[in-house]
Amino acid sequence: MRANPPPARRGRADVGKDMRHLVLILGDQLDPDAPGLTGFDPARDTVLMVETAAEAALVWSHKARIALFLAAMRHYRDELVGRGIPVDYCTLEASAGRSIAAVLAARVAKSKPERVVVCEPGEYRLLAELQDTCAAAAVALEVRPDTHFMVSREEFARWAGAKKTLLMEMFYRQVRKRTGVLMADGEPEGGTWNFDADNRGAFPKSGPGAVPPPARFAPDALTRQVLAEVAQRFAGHPGELAQFAWPVTRAQALEALETFVSTRLTGFGRFQDAMWTGTPFGWHALISAALNLKLLNPREVIARALEAYRRDKLPLAAVEGFIRQVLGWREFIRGVYWLDMPLLGEANHYDHQRPLPAWYWTGATHMNCMREAIGQTLQYGYAHHIQRLMVTGNFALLAGISPQAVHRWYLAVYVDAVEWAELPNTAGMALYANGGRFTSKPYVASGAYVKRMSNYCAGCRYRPEVRHGPQACPMTTLYWNFLDQHEQEMKGNMRTALMAKNLQRLSADERASIRQHAAHLLENPDIL
Repeated sequence: MRANPPPARRGRADVGKDMRHLVLILGDQLDPDAPGLTGFDPARDTVLMVETAAEAALVWSHKARIALFLAAMRHYRDELVGRGIPVDYCTLEASAGRSIAAVLAARVAKSKPERVVVCEPGEYRLLAELQDTCAAAAVALEVRPDTHFMVSREEFARWAGAKKTLLMEMFYRQVRKRTGVLMADGEPEGGTWNFDADNRGAFPKSGPGAVPPPARFAPDALTRQVLAEVAQRFAGHPGELAQFAWPVTRAQALEALETFVSTRLTGFGRFQDAMWTGTPFGWHALISAALNLKLLNPREVIARALEAYRRDKLPLAAVEGFIRQVLGWREFIRGVYWLDMPLLGEANHYDHQRPLPAWYWTGATHMNCMREAIGQTLQYGYAHHIQRLMVTGNFALLAGISPQAVHRWYLAVYVDAVEWAELPNTAGMALYANGGRFTSKPYVASGAYVKRMSNYCAGCRYRPEVRHGPQACPMTTLYWNFLDQHEQEMKGNMRTALMAKNLQRLSADERASIRQHAAHLLENPDIL
């Protein structure tokens, strides 16, 4: 939808005269067809966009994450203005540390609109703040459904019903049937619903070989201005800006999608779990940030992947694995977030309370796998799902770190982190904090998994096969200690019963030594 430009564009001086709708567009709602713009009348409506340091300070955000939001917002603002849409844009300087809700309250008091219009925010906290603000100002708030997603919150809630455990696979099958994606005569193409078993390969011992590079974008003048401002205003925040090359416009996001589909999708399936030193991106798409800012629509992403599958004869396992992430997991996680909030944010199945080790913010650890994953994260604001789940997340679970502390870290350090996507993945998938609401087991592994899926162990002072003592891999020690602590629970779960059985093969002395060494590591995380 495109609003017709008015005869003369209304400027700031006119804001507040006979305003009908004040349309709040949030920093992760940069859709050219944003729901708030439906029925937009440039003569009577105004878009409000708010930059605020308060949002960046909710967690200790990576500089690249802050820069991505600001650069994308400012480009989007200019695009709206170019379409003749009046925009009241509140800069970092103008917001003066106030929250989005506080800026909105001031604008409502000044402009006195008939109503405030907003697309469903992606954060429970922010929705509540907007509702409270408008109620206090006695102005109507219209929250419009987020049409970016293919499954509405209401549809997901109907599917979930009163189920105690939610299985993404069942949800994914239902959505495949409804949409017809990768379906033929009512059956899944290829005769099976997913090809996950084909998509867990490690790189060969010789390494990943030549991997086509992802699309990366040299910052334009506006983005360079943002980078300079972030470097100055947020100098104490973690991360680097030197490698900033993320898409910040819709045109760039479409180019990133095209580059992935035409050159990288073919290798994504087989090697999506693989890790390798000096290979930060592997075969991954690097479009999650663009999707989460809504510069891309999941429908067009899926359609382009299907087109390449049929026209270019790409491997079905690769295409299905990619589509499952977009059509299945992404939609599922968003549904879980809204269904289970606010309790999801408080979940702590194992009552883990340890603080996050300081080296999560620096990468200054002797564990090479953690050093690689965290170092890459600080450099780019990016790590792929296995680095997050089975390296940084696995260690956090095994070490008994507070789920809330880990959640704040993940939300802070990744450029694609928005709460509806990050929190369920962290609390539910990585940390099992919600007790298996949508995962059938805690995803725990020893250093042997890291060795199998990467070359990280080759450059490490620790040995993944050693369970305790000076050379023992901390991941391995803590893995066996975790099994020891939760033996009965692991026995009772058919997905983890074999782990518990392997634990029983260890002698009493060996188990005691593991407990002792684990206690030493957990009491002294700075030595790791």
